[in-house]
Amino acid sequence: MVRRENKGFLIKQATDFLNHVMEDKPLLSYLLPLVLITWLLERWLLPFSYWVPLAFAVWLTTQYGNFQRQLLVEDLNKRWKQVTLYTSPITPLEQCEWFNKLLMEVWPNFICQKLSKRFSSIVEKRLKHRKPRIIESIELLEFSLGSRPPTLGLHGTRWSTSGDQRILSMGFEWDTNNVNILLLAKVAKPLVGTARIVINSLHLKGNLLFTPILDGQAVLYSFESLPEVRIGIAFGSGGSQTLPATELPGVSSWLVISYSVIPLVKTMVEPRRRCYSLPVVDLRKSAVGGKLSVTVVSASNLVKGNLKNSSSGRQQNVLRNSSLNGGYGDEYMQTFVEVELGELTRRTDARSGSSPKWEASYNMVLHEDNGIIRFHLYEWVPNNVKHDYITSCEIKVRYAADDSTTFWAVGPGSGVIAKRAESVGQEVEIVLPFEGINSGQLTVKLVLREWTFSDGSRSLNNPSHLISQQSIDGPSNTSPTGRKLKVTIIEGRDLIGKDKFGKCDPYIKLQYGKTLHRTRTILHESNPVWNQKFEFDEIGGGEYLKIKCYCQDMFSDDSIGSARVNLEGLLEDSVKDIWVPLERANTGELRLQNANGGSGSGWIELSLIEARDLIAADLRGTSDPYVRVQYGSIKKRTKVIYKTLSPQWNQTLEFPDDGSPLLLFVKDHNSVLPTSSIGHCIVEYLGLPPNQMADKWIPLQGVTKGEIHVQITRKVPEQPKKSFLNSTMPSLSKAQQISGQMRQMMAKFQALVEDGDLDGLSLALSEMESLEDVQEEYMVQLETEETLLINKISELGQEIYKSSPRSKKSHGN
Repeated sequence: MVRRENKGFLIKQATDFLNHVMEDKPLLSYLLPLVLITWLLERWLLPFSYWVPLAFAVWLTTQYGNFQRQLLVEDLNKRWKQVTLYTSPITPLEQCEWFNKLLMEVWPNFICQKLSKRFSSIVEKRLKHRKPRIIESIELLEFSLGSRPPTLGLHGTRWSTSGDQRILSMGFEWDTNNVNILLLAKVAKPLVGTARIVINSLHLKGNLLFTPILDGQAVLYSFESLPEVRIGIAFGSGGSQTLPATELPGVSSWLVISYSVIPLVKTMVEPRRRCYSLPVVDLRKSAVGGKLSVTVVSASNLVKGNLKNSSSGRQQNVLRNSSLNGGYGDEYMQTFVEVELGELTRRTDARSGSSPKWEASYNMVLHEDNGIIRFHLYEWVPNNVKHDYITSCEIKVRYAADDSTTFWAVGPGSGVIAKRAESVGQEVEIVLPFEGINSGQLTVKLVLREWTFSDGSRSLNNPSHLISQQSIDGPSNTSPTGRKLKVTIIEGRDLIGKDKFGKCDPYIKLQYGKTLHRTRTILHESNPVWNQKFEFDEIGGGEYLKIKCYCQDMFSDDSIGSARVNLEGLLEDSVKDIWVPLERANTGELRLQNANGGSGSGWIELSLIEARDLIAADLRGTSDPYVRVQYGSIKKRTKVIYKTLSPQWNQTLEFPDDGSPLLLFVKDHNSVLPTSSIGHCIVEYLGLPPNQMADKWIPLQGVTKGEIHVQITRKVPEQPKKSFLNSTMPSLSKAQQISGQMRQMMAKFQALVEDGDLDGLSLALSEMESLEDVQEEYMVQLETEETLLINKISELGQEIYKSSPRSKKSHGN
């Protein structure tokens, strides 16, 4: 039996060797018959010699040795792979020191500026929506991370594995005292004045983890545990400071918690991770918002005995009481899911059983290029207003630079679930484990309906979106752009009813910058129709249109939801019709129409200066380049510059400012043959401040190299400057207008009372309410202008006092 096994092993080994030789030497199948024929000829026709079989034996021995060597190498590679997978190799400390020295060199002039710009935009957005009660408004004046970079890999780096996922671990320490972050806060009543808040030092120490996902197209990063966080906060003096240089109560703790600890815990401490995309293609688009469809499909394995690890103590008590009292079983347990994205929440119906199915879809809104979708599981308690929280899970979403969308979440055993939608409209299904319980999963489906970009464009299921929209980075500003925005509040649906009949008396307040408007009140209607138009002066810097929906009541009006709409980059003379879901409410949507009426007599001035490093389109190694410009239906072109790869046109073209895309096509001129393309690009100009020129080199798309130098200006006619009195004091015309409208309304009331027209009186009452709101807003505006004027007078008085001779003498003494 042993001999047979050995014989079979030898036959198998010989077969493997023969197959290896045939794969390694494909010409052997032709060489062997030739050698055999030669040997036969020599054997039978010529005197026999031993050189042929001897040479064949030597060659065969050499090949067998190579075969055995390859088997040994493969075996060693397998063993080495096992060693690397199940051990933690450490990168030598010297390499990390070299990397930190390189980081020190490139930090001050490049990385610091990029990160400061990125973080300052994040802080500005948070300051608009999150502030303590003691502060009425707060503004970011300066933001710099200083000249000292963080230190990475203090003790080397370490690779480890978790299942099939590789994890890189390295130390992170950032201890710097030259951070310069300056905030100007306006203190709320009863305190009055301004205070300067300075953040001048930062200490952050922890252990970073990096996990590559999606075949290297993205990297997840997080802290292994909550790092040490300390920030130095001081309260400045001088300048615009009107309060003493003392600490405002609660402000320091608010800054530490809101801008360091809480964001880290919620988004960047294991198992929660952030994502950095590494796409092959970078379309250089800046996403400012999106629309997302979320479908809660079903849950599974919701067994009560396994819910005891839930974080809700009340839930444990309910389960304990129900088990002692012979409560209902798992098949009668009713649960529902609350979907949360920012301040937007939606709730499914309650379903019974351990594997409930909902199939409930909701439209959600992203206000940035990323977001966190949270799913909270509740047990529905009959005849109870407050239901029992059980557990939750979450999915993160982020726009990638190649126009795809990345979704990732915490998987089983704190692993990673990562999926990628190649294009808009592609459905992604994810099965999520619930947190803090021994069993239970939630199945959801996600569809990214649309991404909106800073230039006003949207992502489409169309190959044409692959043309990169190269931005001209104008300075971020919050000043008027000279254009008008028209917003129409059309209707609402499924608004929350507040009265005993389930109806409400809704009206809407709109705020854009410092401009306030209000719709009329629709009585006893959960699906109201307004069809009211409002006009705003467009503001740069990504200002949101803030919408608040109220239900009118006799004593105090109840809020029934709010929303934010990003109006950035809205094309001129265009209309955008959207349904906006209400935030801070479980139901309700509003239908809006946004339009950009243009700037009247404005125009676009485009100067085509030069190009460089163009590709050669002719056989002689040069090109005859010219530029064809397409602006909406208008087409223009420059002159042809012959036999050059670095042409200089120095031509200026003008177009009426109607918001059309501005496309540049660089062509090679041919007198006989058709012209050939040597690159194209799109010039973004909608976000530019009026009458300010942007100078930029734009890389050409569709080719391997080449850049074009342009200067572009949005020309807006200068408005006559108002006098100081007109700019600071309210105009009498508005007061006279409101007074005249009130007199007309009283006369209308008297006529309707005499005629006994009850329907007309009801409508007139709504108009009177709207007029009263306008009057109230006008009074608030007057109070604001009065406060500003008093502050200006106070500052002017202080400056006069400081510059007076008596003040100088007192300081000299």
